[in-house]
Amino acid sequence: MIQVKNLYKEFEGHQVLEGLDLEVEKGDTMVIMGRSGCGKSVLLKLIMGLLKPDDGEIWIDGKETTDLDDKQMDEVRKRFGMVFQSSALFDSLTVGENVAFSVSRHTDMSREEIARLVAEKLELVDLSGTEDIMPVDLSGGMKKRVSLARAISMDPEIVLYDEPTTGLDPVTAEEINHLIAELHDRLEVTSIVVTHDMNSAFVTATRMAMMYDGKIAAEGTPDDFRQSTVPIVRQFLKQIP
Repeated sequence: MIQVKNLYKEFEGHQVLEGLDLEVEKGDTMVIMGRSGCGKSVLLKLIMGLLKPDDGEIWIDGKETTDLDDKQMDEVRKRFGMVFQSSALFDSLTVGENVAFSVSRHTDMSREEIARLVAEKLELVDLSGTEDIMPVDLSGGMKKRVSLARAISMDPEIVLYDEPTTGLDPVTAEEINHLIAELHDRLEVTSIVVTHDMNSAFVTATRMAMMYDGKIAAEGTPDDFRQSTVPIVRQFLKQIP
């Protein structure tokens, strides 16, 4: 579903990605781990077309996207849902209006149809009946759930998660982890989860990759990572400085 080939990206003389290769099969949840600042979020933005690489190729379901114009890339983005690290809800809109944001702009659904869809998506994330609440009145965990409901509002084939449990207490983070895994199974989507939360990684992943020095240094199943003898993998999993 997603193939990244020999990807390079530099910011102000700092090489963030340096020949990165990655493949994500249809239906997998690929968890990408690595130290803060290693380029995980940059990789997501490149896949979404929010940034352009300096070199390399990005293929989405057999289509190379790095040379597409804005209009063509907008069509590709309709196949994606994105859960941002900060949830990125619109503070001036209600929960229901946040979830309906893309649907109301990119479809010709009636208000009644949109209301039914919003109710359905909120039920999937255990937030039924919250349509009229403002984001300021939500807890951190509820904001993440609304962000997730918005991400799946257009029935995407691919969902990207940027540090989905950052800023949450351990119990709420665990709830979000299990919700991500549950939605993956129910919706049969392909997912990429960027995280440095080990518990989140092992709960959600079907496959894992470790970023280091601008490349993918290791890749495999969760069991492969648990048994890995690669020094940087063991150091990261054991949280050794």
